[in-house]
Amino acid sequence: MRFTVVETGDEIVARERPVVLITSNNEKELPDAFLRRCIFHYIEFPDVATMRKIVAVHHPHLEAKLLDQVLIKFYWLREQSELRKKPSTSELVDWISALLRSGLSRAQLEAHIPFIGVLLKKEQDADALSRFDERGGRYPAKWADLGPRYNQ
Repeated sequence: MRFTVVETGDEIVARERPVVLITSNNEKELPDAFLRRCIFHYIEFPDVATMRKIVAVHHPHLEAKLLDQVLIKFYWLREQSELRKKPSTSELVDWISALLRSGLSRAQLEAHIPFIGVLLKKEQDADALSRFDERGGRYPAKWADLGPRYNQ
């Protein structure tokens, strides 16, 4: 019912019993004894419209066509079944930061997925993308390339 902020030494004491929210992203198995004490609520991954709003908070002046290219690549990557860890929203926001700092053009982004290490955190996932390149795979450049699910 209390904790100390290590950096400042301040102690925070709860006036009422706190509610604790824990997120997992299914990355680790949690013990059964812990899970019995939990109430679960599954949150769907953001759709494209919601993701646009999330990105706008972090990159409010991002050119619309560049945002489209980024989102097309991002959602395509998330659909790849070979990936062990799909890129998350925070990795998307970080990837956009890297792209903006690099000065890459939209045309360069259409051709491949630069700075893949910002999006993919597992070596096996990066290897899977390399194999895609070696097989002559083509990256999507427009929403229609992703299929009907992503009609924009």
